[in-house]
Formats: sequence, C-alpha cells, structure tokens
Amino acid sequence: MRYEKNILTSEIYCELRKSVEWFELPKIKIDEAIKNSIYTITVFDGDNPVGMGRLIGDGIYFVIVDVVVNPEYQRKGIGTQIVNMFIDYVDKETITGSRSSIQLIAEKGKEGFYEKLGFKKIPNEFCGSGMRKGIRK
Repeated sequence: MRYEKNILTSEIYCELRKSVEWFELPKIKIDEAIKNSIYTITVFDGDNPVGMGRLIGDGIYFVIVDVVVNPEYQRKGIGTQIVNMFIDYVDKETITGSRSSIQLIAEKGKEGFYEKLGFKKIPNEFCGSGMRKGIRK
C-alpha cells in the first residue's frame, strides 16, 4: 500500500464514498472541502485508490472526516494507519505548553475502532457519540 499526502481529488473522493454506499455530493462542494482540508491521505494499491481521509481544523481543534476504506481492503490496517497519520500530524503541530483536540463523529458501529486508537466517547445533551482525543505537551 502507498500512502500519499495532500493529493486527494474529487474523482477519488467520489469513487471511495460510492464504495461504502455513502450518498453523493455536488462536485463543487467536494472540491471546496478538499481545498479547505489541512491534510489529506489517499491510499493506493498500485494505481487503484483504496482509502482516504481528511483532516480539517484551525490549529487548535482538529476534526477527522471522511475516513473511507474500500470494503475489499478493510481489516488490513489501512484505516488505522490513516488515523495514526492524522494523530502524528496534530502531535507535530502542537507546541510545547499547549494542547490540541482531535475530534470526530464515528459512523454507527465504528466507535470501537476509534476507541482502540485512544478516542473517547463524549455524549452530552446536544450530541450523540462524539469523540475526541486530546494531545498535551
């Protein structure tokens, strides 16, 4: 597998969303979302895109979105590697004496995947199973 940084395209984005039966989005919004991402990961098996993820945020609060692995490639550690790459990125961006927060909304039934990577459920009166991971230095 080859993990590429910041080369995600709207075509790959649409293809991977379709592979997991997520609804289609307008290309103009996809292009805008990718452009406004802080960091993207695209995973290839040869020339075939098999996974992706995006990191968005403002430098203090980060949100992991659109982690998708083609079903034929799931349970091979690809999603774990994508999330770990985002965690490493945020860790490097977090300066000594400060903190950053990585948040996400897990797909229903996927909470355990993220809990294994150190995320914790944060239910409250406004949100269901939101999750976050704090990094302190």
